[in-house]
Amino acid sequence: MKLNKRAFGMTSGLILGTGLFLFTWWVILFDGITREPTLIGVLYRGYNISPSGSFIGLFYGIVDGTIFGAVFAWLYNLILSKP
Repeated sequence: MKLNKRAFGMTSGLILGTGLFLFTWWVILFDGITREPTLIGVLYRGYNISPSGSFIGLFYGIVDGTIFGAVFAWLYNLILSKP
């Protein structure tokens, strides 16, 4: 059974972006707003534990998840089609 690259990529992007968004708000809820650099902030320029950072993380998560999900589905379909 082959994967639809576009659907798998979009779903992966939405899951990663939403997860990073909710994780940021979870940290804000318990630890408060910290504008200190984080490991994720090193990868995603402009991201920090703040309300604006959560939207930056949402954007980057959607973009990265979509790209990596589509590549994964493409590779999966390529390996599946080999005899």
